[in-house]
Amino acid sequence: MIEHIYSELKIGDKGYVEKTITETDLYNYAGITGDFSWLHVNEVRAAEGHFKTRIVHGMLLAGLISNVVGNQMPGVGTIYETQNFKFLKPCFINDTIRAQTEVVDLLPAGRVKLRTTCYNQHGEQLIDGEAVVIPPRRHVVKEEMPVFAAGGKNDE
Repeated sequence: MIEHIYSELKIGDKGYVEKTITETDLYNYAGITGDFSWLHVNEVRAAEGHFKTRIVHGMLLAGLISNVVGNQMPGVGTIYETQNFKFLKPCFINDTIRAQTEVVDLLPAGRVKLRTTCYNQHGEQLIDGEAVVIPPRRHVVKEEMPVFAAGGKNDE
């Protein structure tokens, strides 16, 4: 995880994550949100639809952008204020997605405007968006950070 404070940011700064979206990811997202639309979970019905196969929830990709905002650019301690998206193309199961943020403006009151995008492994843009976020104004001292254990031996 990376922490960029407002005064360190400059226009053009970027962060990204890459993830291959699996069928398990799709079903986990459906279970968490309750969105079990046939577009996502019913291959037979989806074969008759517009895309001829199941598609990944667009908002699952939006979650990858949130990952970038909160862990890369600007990073830890950043607060989302606004986010808008345009979904340009669908994501399919087993696509590898690159979610990216780029600083496009430094706004008054410590706010930052980001361009938010997702691309697949073929370089096709799936999402284009814009966010306004509030990064931290100062670095957090290690002693001030809570300790979380997830997915490790402490979970047993």
